Amino acid sequence: MGPARPCEDGNVTATPGILVLAGTPIGDVSDAPPRLAEELTGADVIAAEDTRRLRRLTQALGVTPKGRVVSYFEGNESARTPELVADLVGGARVLLVTDAGMPSVSDPGYRLVAAAVEQDIRVTAVPGPSAVLTALALSGLPVDRFCFEGFLPRKAGERLSRLREVAEERRTLVYFEAPHRLDDTLAAMAEVFGTDRRAAVCRELTKTYEEVKRGPLGELAEWAAEGVRGEITVVVTGAPERGPEELDATELVRRVRVREEAGERRKEAIAAVAAEAGLPKRDVFDAVVAAKNAGAL
Repeated sequence: MGPARPCEDGNVTATPGILVLAGTPIGDVSDAPPRLAEELTGADVIAAEDTRRLRRLTQALGVTPKGRVVSYFEGNESARTPELVADLVGGARVLLVTDAGMPSVSDPGYRLVAAAVEQDIRVTAVPGPSAVLTALALSGLPVDRFCFEGFLPRKAGERLSRLREVAEERRTLVYFEAPHRLDDTLAAMAEVFGTDRRAAVCRELTKTYEEVKRGPLGELAEWAAEGVRGEITVVVTGAPERGPEELDATELVRRVRVREEAGERRKEAIAAVAAEAGLPKRDVFDAVVAAKNAGAL
């Protein structure tokens, strides 16, 4: 616990503690940063997504935690957060670790960080392995600009809707996916992004059977249909930039439809597509009207 300090009324209070977010190996345990072992032995409280995995990690690193170990996962995150904040307010050094990678990145952590910040408690991190950055580096796709989309919805309709929201995103996209849903996800991506859009499926990163499968989405969807195992990260190149001369009426209408299916009103969708294409709104409007009259919209 932190050192005590006197208040103006003469009472004694503890110095606020510190919240440490620590990255853990995504596969190879030797990738653990040296500071992780120090934090595991020095923390007053360790909040772990899976206490059994934490035990295996500490055994592999040859360290013995001296602090209290508590579980902190999706099912108890809301209830456990106030308890951990109370520990922090009381002066504890609280270490947060998840099963793999950095806390808060598609893992528990955001609620605790937000609550700690609200209490003016210092939050720091022990940087560690990241499946997102590792997959990007290995993908062979542009990495100068990217966005992380996490896990897609499980339901087919919601998944398609989410993909349509980023159909025209020019930055490289990164997703996590469960192996048993990979074939459906890649098929949905091929449907929305196009079968020729380049992508990479990164499987079992840093582990014995690491594999990076690269190719067009259409080919990757066929490959995944045979069944894929392991931890999966999918990297998809962004939408290509197109000049006005490349956008025929069919493409203009397709873009308007994608925006409408994502929830935009037709008027806003037409204006946005016209701005993207560098065309007068009237040109896009006429293409949409023609498509509607022909029964294509």
